[in-house]
Amino acid sequence: MNFFERLRHSEYLEFLDEPWKPVPLWVMLPWLVAYAAFLLYAWREHGVNLFIDAVNMVTHEAGHPLFGYFGETLHLWGGTILQLLVPAALALSFVRMRQLPGTTFCAFLFFENFLGIAAYMADARALQLPLVSAEGGGEGDVIHDGNAIFSQLNLLPYDTRIAAVVRTLGWLGMIAVPLWFAWRARQSRQRSS
Repeated sequence: MNFFERLRHSEYLEFLDEPWKPVPLWVMLPWLVAYAAFLLYAWREHGVNLFIDAVNMVTHEAGHPLFGYFGETLHLWGGTILQLLVPAALALSFVRMRQLPGTTFCAFLFFENFLGIAAYMADARALQLPLVSAEGGGEGDVIHDGNAIFSQLNLLPYDTRIAAVVRTLGWLGMIAVPLWFAWRARQSRQRSS
């Protein structure tokens, strides 16, 4: 038995052998309509300045001081880390409870965050997007996360290319997650019948 097989059958991951809780059709269909409507809305807005971005921004900004305790680099990266960590952790908690709607919603939000992250990555050289800390009238120099991170990594000339990859991953994830939800919900209904 290899490492991954032992890990999967460990007592900590036994819940993965449990079936997902059934999702009735009357629950699944409105969720799928909501995901389709959001995808259409996000597409029409080019994935920028979506209403959910206000929530994502709060989480992002909280990550800077939270991870700032671990040094300047993590302070800089902390916003994006927390912005992705929160929906990922919530999705995993719903996986543990074997609840499809919650898992799907959080996984969808995880990938939706890629759109906003990509927008700021693409702005790393242009520096045209407004920064939250600049609006607050804070003192000192305002740091553009994307510019600072790409500069540290010597990737600044590739900001728009990297952003395009991140944006594409976001769109692919946001499309795949509801499809996975429909497939899993159908399977769980068939097992419970």
